[in-house]
Amino acid sequence: MDPLDKLSREKLIFYLTVPLSSIIIFSNLFIIVGIACNRQLHNTPNYFFLSLLVADLCTGITLPFIPRMTLDRQLDFKHCMVMYIFPNFLFLSFLFNLVMVHYERYLCIVSPLHHSQFWVHRCFPLALLTVWLPPLLYASLPAFGWNNWVEPNANKSSNPNETQTTVGNSSKDDEVCSYKQVFPKAFIYLEVCGLVLPAMLSIVGMTGRVLWIARKQLQNICKLHRAVDRLQQQQPTDHEQQLNLRYAKCVAAVSLTFLVCWVPYIIYQLMSVTALQGGVSLPSSSLYIIMSCTGIGSMAVIPLILGLANKQYTEPIRRVIRKLRNRWRGGQNNRDITL
Repeated sequence: MDPLDKLSREKLIFYLTVPLSSIIIFSNLFIIVGIACNRQLHNTPNYFFLSLLVADLCTGITLPFIPRMTLDRQLDFKHCMVMYIFPNFLFLSFLFNLVMVHYERYLCIVSPLHHSQFWVHRCFPLALLTVWLPPLLYASLPAFGWNNWVEPNANKSSNPNETQTTVGNSSKDDEVCSYKQVFPKAFIYLEVCGLVLPAMLSIVGMTGRVLWIARKQLQNICKLHRAVDRLQQQQPTDHEQQLNLRYAKCVAAVSLTFLVCWVPYIIYQLMSVTALQGGVSLPSSSLYIIMSCTGIGSMAVIPLILGLANKQYTEPIRRVIRKLRNRWRGGQNNRDITL
């Protein structure tokens, strides 16, 4: 790749990922502090959400490095493995945590009276281990031998004199670190089709099931209201219309979240799989870099939407901001009185 072209793509990645990464990091810290300061939130469901926030925080930290995986760099074997394995592990752990949070809330809605009896609540350390250990083991497989790494001097002459001359003239420039050397095609296919795609489908399925349950409960509530109005011989109130409007807003919010947060990542995955099926390297064009940054970044926004939508998570920070604002206004008023 042309050095100038590579430099321009590095700048594009920097300008796209650094602002998004900063927003993700500070927003996660904002919600984490809110949960930690509120003792009423110290329970199993919020511990799962806290684990998701930590994984999302780590994803935000490594976000600038993930799009750079398509760019070749000059690193030795150990540093190359770390540069590719660690971001992949954090992203997979984030995805597993996201599925676990949806699954735990799905159980609370499907079985509201018995959800505490499920293994997720009774064996919380084991459930927490399942969202961190499997991603670590799978992401570490290239370090244990499942890779395409080829030593730079492996294909050179076996003549001792020529070998000594070659080794003397060789440098680290020969060791080109690329995703093709770290991740075999079978590894990428298994991750996409065996881990990422089932996780996405499970989240979509659980969300659809929850919306269907909410719709059924809404219909039952409306029937009860109609029956009460008939017995009391009253005119139908607008309460039913308000419930339907609230449900419609909920469906619209879920649909908008899916379009904004999931569709860019789906397009990014389709571009990657299409390139692999065509037998070509993953593109490092500007369009692909933009889709990779927005796709992964938009997925990392999902926990922020869930967290900021809950006033309990942000109430402690709001109190601090409110006190600081009142003190600042009080100081200004005292200055005006003095003048």
